Amino acid sequence: LCNQVVSEVRRHFEDLVFDTIIHRNAKLSEAPSVGKPVILYDAKSKGSVNYLNLAKEILQKNDMTKIRQEERIMEL
Repeated sequence: LCNQVVSEVRRHFEDLVFDTIIHRNAKLSEAPSVGKPVILYDAKSKGSVNYLNLAKEILQKNDMTKIRQEERIMEL
């Protein structure tokens, strides 16, 4: 179902959709409970890595930096 939704959103909104997907993750849910952003709560969690990659993608799409695919943080 998730892949179907992603495909439909990308089909409808085309270039407005980022490539990076923020996956559901327990650490993302736990971080607000301890009053920390996920990047400080668990920097190595899948959610943290996803958000860092999204930030890099936003910068790249706005010509604020140029990153190569190999510079992306490795997905866990």
